Amino acid sequence: MKRYIILIACAMLAVGAQAQVKWHSIDDAAAAKIGSRLYFVDFYTSWCGYCKKMDRETFTDSTVAKILNRYYYPVKFDAEVQRDVVWFGKTYHPVKKGRNLQHEFAAGLQGYPTYGLFRPDGTPMQQIPGFYPAREFVIVLWYFASGDNDRYAYEQYRKIFDEQIRPEMERQLKKQ
Repeated sequence: MKRYIILIACAMLAVGAQAQVKWHSIDDAAAAKIGSRLYFVDFYTSWCGYCKKMDRETFTDSTVAKILNRYYYPVKFDAEVQRDVVWFGKTYHPVKKGRNLQHEFAAGLQGYPTYGLFRPDGTPMQQIPGFYPAREFVIVLWYFASGDNDRYAYEQYRKIFDEQIRPEMERQLKKQ
């Protein structure tokens, strides 16, 4: 009985370990060799409730974690960090706006959380604002990871995802 409980506990830990996004720092990102993957930058703040909800509910989903770890280079970036950061040779500084601080690297964001997709050369590709439940975020992530963003308008993609796209996505995720 004791061995059975230990075996179940180990299995649960292994499943939990698979559901974790392997986040990287902004400092490591520009120097990383990522091949054809996209950079996925999670712009967050310490006071953002929906940022914490994404961490708790969405980024812990096993499918979300698999897609981010396999098809993106996931980066966490505190949009209020009080130090310079370098992104592909350009230095960005913290900027005081009234009584608030917003880092230059996060300039232009409409709110938090916002996710920035960047091409392998560091150029911006897409901003994705707001909280997403895991089921919806899988669609968003796969839309860009698969290159389907070049073939479909997003609303059409959402409509056909479960029936036409999800089965192939699941086959791809099981392969590796």
